[in-house]
Amino acid sequence: MVVNRDDQPHILLCDLDAFFASVEQRDNPRFQGKPVIVGGDPDARGVVSTCSYEAREHGVRSAMPMRRALKLCPEAIVLPVDMHRYKAASRHVLEIYERFTPDIEPVSIDEAYLAVRDGYETAKKIRRAVREELSLPLTIGVSANKLLAKIACKLAKPDNEKDIWPEEVPAMIWPLPVSILPGVGPATGRKLRQNGIITVGDLASASLSALENILGHKAALMLKDYANGCDDRKLVLSHTPKTLSEEITFPQDVYDREYMLVTLLELAEELGYRLRLRGFFARNISLKLRFADFKTITRTVTLPKPTDSDGEIFAYARDLFIRYCGRPPWRLLGIRVSALDEGSQLSLIPDHEKERRITQTLDRLREKFGRKIVFKAKRLVQKKEQ
Repeated sequence: MVVNRDDQPHILLCDLDAFFASVEQRDNPRFQGKPVIVGGDPDARGVVSTCSYEAREHGVRSAMPMRRALKLCPEAIVLPVDMHRYKAASRHVLEIYERFTPDIEPVSIDEAYLAVRDGYETAKKIRRAVREELSLPLTIGVSANKLLAKIACKLAKPDNEKDIWPEEVPAMIWPLPVSILPGVGPATGRKLRQNGIITVGDLASASLSALENILGHKAALMLKDYANGCDDRKLVLSHTPKTLSEEITFPQDVYDREYMLVTLLELAEELGYRLRLRGFFARNISLKLRFADFKTITRTVTLPKPTDSDGEIFAYARDLFIRYCGRPPWRLLGIRVSALDEGSQLSLIPDHEKERRITQTLDRLREKFGRKIVFKAKRLVQKKEQ
């Protein structure tokens, strides 16, 4: 039977390669091309969270005790986990995905399933956008279901794309070891091997009753389907977020109020762009501020009507800052928008409509050339004065 692949959406599994380590190598050029291990303190029984591919060549793996990792790769650069930076990078990657489809199932901080049309070509476009805008490596598996997309992603790593289709399973999947299948961990793999089931093809040809004797009914049924490339799981689409936020922890204490206001404008622009990208409007705006003694305050204002405007977000956040900023220095500045609504807020005021048209143009420039392409004059002037 000839399968028409265009009848159904294609499934992508997008997986950021060695994510924490890749962020560290991107942000620190001296780490590029070197073995990097991100994780806990080796003197405090820490474990590896993520490691670069250069470290993996020495046998280092995630969840490995840090002391063992350093014995395998003594020249490795060991870095602590900086979850704030990783979450920010993950959020930016997710926003790139949203340009291509609203049908997204986030799996973890570095992994997500997408449903798209023209899967392989879309995968190439997504990888190009993530590389050009964020300088991060991304691998994407493409198929008709989540299972085969995941296997394709495994086989494509690192930093590549690959498609596998159900009719290709006998030739491409059956020769592989059973460990390629989700759900086959060390214990299950050992049971299968003890019964002569080494490859996926062995699993596919085994009788269901034999598998039930080895694994039990539920696991046998699932793995039998997986071995034949069958997977009817649907994407679990992400729900409307309750809040969106942007914040920055300064590398050193800030004493200049004008610098804080310029940074506040940057955060407001980023939040406005993210709101418009998702089609949301915010009714609450909150300011987060941390002082040099680590005292942290959050202050919130409720708007008379929801907004997605950079200018309005900045104006309310600026008023909160002026009112509650206290005495410098400051260590952290953030804005959060909440009470999000979906829908269109139309304005009949000419100036507002003019501002919206300008904003839409700037958003299109961001989407085409990257987030950093658009700067307002005040930002440029203030940054040069620092």
